[in-house]
Amino acid sequence: MHDDRGRIMATTGKLLINGSWVTGENGYFQAYNPTTGAPLAQGYSFASADQVQQTALAAGEAFNMYARTSPRARAELLRTCAIEIEHLGEELLTTMAAETGYSRERCESERARTTYQLRLYAETLNSGDYLDARICTAQPHRTPAPRPDIRYVNQPLGVVAVFAVSNFPLAYSTAGGDTCSALAAGCPVIVKGHRSHPGTGELVAQAIGAAVERCGLPAAIFSFLQGEDNIAGKALIEAPQVKAIGFTGSQKGGMAISKIAAQRPEPIPVFAEMGSVNPVFILPEKMNGSAEDLADAFIDSLTLGNGQMCVCPGIVVANKGESLERFKARCTERVNKITAQPMLNKATATQFSTATTKAQALAGVSRLDSNTNVTESTHGFYAAATVLSTDLTTFVNEDDLHHEMFGPAAVIVATENTAQFETALAQLGGQLTATLHGSDAELEHHSELIQQLAAKAGRIVINGFPTGVEVCEAMVHGGPFPASSDSRFTAVGTASIQRFLRPVCYQNVPDNLLPEPLKNSNPLRISRLLNGEKTSSAVKPE
Repeated sequence: MHDDRGRIMATTGKLLINGSWVTGENGYFQAYNPTTGAPLAQGYSFASADQVQQTALAAGEAFNMYARTSPRARAELLRTCAIEIEHLGEELLTTMAAETGYSRERCESERARTTYQLRLYAETLNSGDYLDARICTAQPHRTPAPRPDIRYVNQPLGVVAVFAVSNFPLAYSTAGGDTCSALAAGCPVIVKGHRSHPGTGELVAQAIGAAVERCGLPAAIFSFLQGEDNIAGKALIEAPQVKAIGFTGSQKGGMAISKIAAQRPEPIPVFAEMGSVNPVFILPEKMNGSAEDLADAFIDSLTLGNGQMCVCPGIVVANKGESLERFKARCTERVNKITAQPMLNKATATQFSTATTKAQALAGVSRLDSNTNVTESTHGFYAAATVLSTDLTTFVNEDDLHHEMFGPAAVIVATENTAQFETALAQLGGQLTATLHGSDAELEHHSELIQQLAAKAGRIVINGFPTGVEVCEAMVHGGPFPASSDSRFTAVGTASIQRFLRPVCYQNVPDNLLPEPLKNSNPLRISRLLNGEKTSSAVKPE
C-alpha cells in the first residue's frame, strides 16, 4: 500500500541506495518470530560488496553539500523524520512485534522515544551549542608579537556507518541515536540493518528516505543496507568514504569492527557500546530497612525487556547477614513466579542458556530460583530469569562471573563488610552504569566509594536502578572499556553529536569566507565564546 504522497508503506526486502530501492545481489534471508520460532513470510536481500561500495561512493559525493547545510535545515530534516516514522502507523508496530516478540506497549514506547530523540536533537541544532564556536580577535599591536585573528568551530567528520542493534529496533537502530546524531552533525549515514528485525529497519528507512526527499536534500545522505557481516559489513568498514562507525552490541562484535577499522590505510574511529554488567552495591543500613522493597525493584529492573538491556543490573554486592537473606528470599519468590519470556532470536537465547548454565555449575555458586531455561521449542526462543548467589572469594576467583550474561540473569555476591565492596569492584572492567544504595548518612560516609564507581562507569545511580536511559542533554551512555570503545563520548543524549564532529581553526580568514557560525555578524544568532566571554553579540570591527 501507499500513503497520500505515494510512499511505499510495506516491506519489500530491498535496499535503499542513493535514493533508489534495489534488490540485493548476494542472496536472501528471513527473520523469525521469536514467540513461535517460525520464519516470517517476507524475504530480504543481502547487499553485495559492490553495492556497498556504490553506496559509500554516493554518500561520499553527497558529504560536501550536506556538510554545508545550515543547522536549521538539518533540524527540519530530523523533525520530518519523526513525522514520517509516526506516519508508518500500525504497519511499523505490527512488524516490530512480530520480529522481536515485544509487546505492543513496548513497541509504542520505543517509537515515542525515537521520535522524541529526533525532535530533541533538532532543538539542539537550533541552539548552536554543539558547534562550540570560539573567536579570538586579532591583537595587531600586542607585544612582543601580534596575535592573529583565530576562530574555532566544530565541523562534520564525514560519512558515518551505523550498525543496527538487535534489542532496540527503533531507538538504537535505523533511526536511533547514532543515525540521529550523525545526521545532526552534518554527516551522511549508511545503516547496516540487523537480521533480527529487517522489516522494522526497512520501514524506518522508507520514512527517513521520504523525509530526505521532502526536505530537498541529496538522496545519498541516507542509505539502508542488509548484509552478511563478513561481506557487506566488512566492505562498509573498509570503504574509504566512511570516516566513522557507530555500533551497539557485543564486545566480540565491537572489537572485530574496531580491528578492521584500525587496519585500514586511513584508520577511523569506532564508537562502540559493548558489554556491561552494571553492578549494584547495597550498604547495610539501607538493606536492613528495605530488603524486600529493594528486591522487588531489582527484579523489576532485571526482567525489564526480559533482561535484554545493555544496562540490565547483572551483579548485586551486599554484606552477608539476615537482611541479605531476606533480599535473596524475595528475589527467589519473585523470579519463581515469572514465566519464561521470548528472547530476540535463537542465537541470543542459546548464548544466554550457555552462559547461565556454565555460571551455575561453578563450585561455590548456587541458583536461587527453580526456573527452567527454554532455548528453542515449537513455541519459539525462550529464556527464564535466573538469579545466582556466591561469596566474594568465589566471585574473585571465577572470571566467568565478571562478564555480561545478556538476558535476565544476575549474581548476588555476599561480602563480609563494606570494605570488601572495593575488592568486588576491582574485578570488573569498565561499566555503563554503577549503582549505590544507602541511607543519607551511609552515602556521606562512603563518598570515596562513589568516586571509585565514577572511575569505572559512565553513569552513577544513587538509590535507584540503571534501566531507563533518559534521553536528555545531561545523559552519559558510555564508559571505560569494555563498556565502550572510547570513554570520552556518550551514545545517548545530545552530547552524542560530538562523536561525529571535529574542530577546525580559521586563522586570518576574511569574514566573507568564514563559515556562518564564525562570521562577525553572527547570522545564526548562536552563543559564542568571544575573547573569553560567552555572548551572542556580533564581533565589532576594529
